[in-house]
Amino acid sequence: MQDDALVNHDFYCPYCDTPLTFLIDTSQGSHDTWEDCHQCCAPIQLHIIVSLMSGELEAVLTGRDDDVL
Repeated sequence: MQDDALVNHDFYCPYCDTPLTFLIDTSQGSHDTWEDCHQCCAPIQLHIIVSLMSGELEAVLTGRDDDVL
């Protein structure tokens, strides 16, 4: 893992609206993962989209555990 592959991503918890920052490793490519909110402990779905050409983070979709992303 290279340091330039790590990207901070800011968003709000879809449950309690707490501002959050997660460190995303773009060297993994596009993938889905789950993280818990630091405030309310609810599971947050993260759909991470990384460009195949540049390897840069294109988008992060977040949702509740029952959302379909």
